[in-house]
Amino acid sequence: MPHRLTGLIAAAVTPMDAEGGLRLEIIDALAELYVESGVAGVFACGTTGECHSLATSERKGVAERWMSASQGRFPVVVHVGHNSLPEAQELAAHAAECGAAAVAAMAPFFFKPADVAALADYCARIAAAAPETPFYFYHIPGMTGVSLPVAEFLRQAAPNIPDLAGVKFTSTNLHDYQECLAVAEGRFDLLFGHDEILLAGLALGAKGAIGSTYNFAAPVYRRIMSAFEAGDLETARREQSLAAAMVRVLLDFGGVPACKAIMQLIGIDCGPPRSPLRPLSESEVAALCDALQPFDVFARPLASAG
Repeated sequence: MPHRLTGLIAAAVTPMDAEGGLRLEIIDALAELYVESGVAGVFACGTTGECHSLATSERKGVAERWMSASQGRFPVVVHVGHNSLPEAQELAAHAAECGAAAVAAMAPFFFKPADVAALADYCARIAAAAPETPFYFYHIPGMTGVSLPVAEFLRQAAPNIPDLAGVKFTSTNLHDYQECLAVAEGRFDLLFGHDEILLAGLALGAKGAIGSTYNFAAPVYRRIMSAFEAGDLETARREQSLAAAMVRVLLDFGGVPACKAIMQLIGIDCGPPRSPLRPLSESEVAALCDALQPFDVFARPLASAG
């Protein structure tokens, strides 16, 4: 059977202290939150996890702690992408040794692959370092600047990546997403990566989704999925609109820094983001908290920022 991940998969934040050092022990509390809120899996060391701001040794430590904290209760996918191919291969081999359910890699974004063949070759070399572990291509052109057609990538990469499982698809190009779903008669797992339009992904056929706001707002997305599965599109649209408005507030406050501030507001202090990202000031956290109060989306109540 093809490898499949279903349900909501949290793109986990990486806990840090005030000086930017890792606080791996907080991952245990995150794991409990995810189980409590119905999250089905974890995507570690991705964009929300500030992967490219971490040293390779730190990324290994994060992966190891997630494997320990999961206690076999949910799958852990480890993002191993890196601008350095040998570093990515080292991370992939390490994740496999730790028992990760899968590894994923985004495209290199300094020297970029010129075409699909170059991207497929790059991914094949990473996947070969963990040959028994399912491999996902992490498509996020908004961050990497690599906007090659993913359906064609799947067709070209499959012969040289025996464990190619699918794609973490973080793009609003729904035409490409739809085409990916049809490649090889639906063989590949297409994990939807845009929280604010999850319903669109479900309508096209998504069964699993990876997102940053699933860290703290999984209940609203579970309502979207439940309503969609029940054929209640009116409710699904209403809940998706609520989620999209919440995401807009997060983006207005800076994305990852806002996510970390919200984690503290719901009772799990994951610290600030690492430089060059700037943490929110006390007044900005208070304003964020005020802006989010109308939303009934959170896994735990928001604490007062004051």
